[in-house]
Amino acid sequence: MAKITKIEIQKRNKERINLFLDGEYAFSLSLELMYKEGLKVNQEVDINILKTLAKKESYIRCKESALKIIERNYKTEKEVRDKLKLKGYEEDDIDSSIEFLKNYNFLNDCNYTKAFIKDKINIQGSQKIKYNLIKKGISKEIVQEQLSSINKDDEKITALNLAKKKLNIIKKSENDEYKISGKLYRFLISKGYGYDIVKEVVKEVMALDDFE
Repeated sequence: MAKITKIEIQKRNKERINLFLDGEYAFSLSLELMYKEGLKVNQEVDINILKTLAKKESYIRCKESALKIIERNYKTEKEVRDKLKLKGYEEDDIDSSIEFLKNYNFLNDCNYTKAFIKDKINIQGSQKIKYNLIKKGISKEIVQEQLSSINKDDEKITALNLAKKKLNIIKKSENDEYKISGKLYRFLISKGYGYDIVKEVVKEVMALDDFE
């Protein structure tokens, strides 16, 4: 048996509490379970029974939260894991919930990467796509593998089209060839294109017959 010495509502998730037994943090559980079991400060409880109840209930709620996180749009494993941590769930419950999502293919970083590249490849270069995917927690191995399928010629054509559109905008307020060239360089670099592609594209755009 142990005595409940403190019940603390979590700051990040008002629906969960931190339970302290005999002056030390024991584990977290939901407010609903606390009310259901009639838990109060100074109450003597069977720690093993309570811990078993809390553990089962915590995993169920963690899994439900994980499903809600991905129901509107696809997420990476890191994004789901970070959101569950913010909600105050224990690490092992998060691990089990992540495994559940993976088993049903609700969570697949490889598929996420393919979809992300397909969505961004017409507006961003591979360098920016790579940076954003790694930032989202995708492993470098998966990112590299999926980006390797990008045709460099197609990427250059996309960069060229973006540069042409940007040139028309720049020329409305700038007529100095050197400054225009610099702005195109910075624009394409910011879009995530590699130096080799940027160099070739800027050279081609600046050589266009209609450039004045």
